[in-house]
Amino acid sequence: MSRLQGKRTLITGGTSGIGLETAKQFLAEGARVIVTGVNPDSIAKAQAEFGPEVLVLRADSASVATQKDLAQAVKNHYGQLDVAFLNAGISVWLPLEDWTEEMFDRSFDVNVKGPYFLIQSLLPVFAPSASVVLNTSVSAHVGADRSSVYAATKAAVLSMSKTLSTELLGRGVRINAVSPGPIDTPLYDKLGIPEAYREQLNKDIAATIPLGRFGTPEEVAKAVLYLASDESRWSIGTEIVVDGGRLLNR
Repeated sequence: MSRLQGKRTLITGGTSGIGLETAKQFLAEGARVIVTGVNPDSIAKAQAEFGPEVLVLRADSASVATQKDLAQAVKNHYGQLDVAFLNAGISVWLPLEDWTEEMFDRSFDVNVKGPYFLIQSLLPVFAPSASVVLNTSVSAHVGADRSSVYAATKAAVLSMSKTLSTELLGRGVRINAVSPGPIDTPLYDKLGIPEAYREQLNKDIAATIPLGRFGTPEEVAKAVLYLASDESRWSIGTEIVVDGGRLLNR
């Protein structure tokens, strides 16, 4: 298959979960791929899995300087960029009273500031008719308990997908968003949720989804692939929700 044949692509947060699966599907569709990550073990594992044809870079989404360096690395490697899937992010769910300013800033730095300044840094690198896909979340629409900061970051990214679509349309850059519901990824390991609580948490979350199960990274990657490809060339500033019907239960 060749839906992305020869497309020069960048996937942030591409060493695990949704980003990793998206990279695999992009490669299967003929794309050239650069992925980023922050965890040394995940980076090494992804590089071993992909082999030398994929450039795997360490890049902290919270650092504006790193976004500039990443854009320069993309330019040096490709010359121009056809597709960017800005997927890197963190998900921290805590009650209001447990948040500190440092934690709040970290969430916004990684989830909002990083993607914003990466797009800015990539402006000279984007090829004509470039496609940018932002990974948001149904949390931008759902007032879930303990999600106040995470949901706010994703709502900001969703808004960004629309406002920057208008601003960058004249440059030929097309921006859209994918909004996953609960997805079966290594998220719990990152959150440090106790093993004993995971089973009950899984049941509680699944009960909010009409299809009765978590989604898979592959199911989200299919939507990203569509938005990245020329098949969606008339889609600008739109959002594809991939949530098993979660938003029906708002």
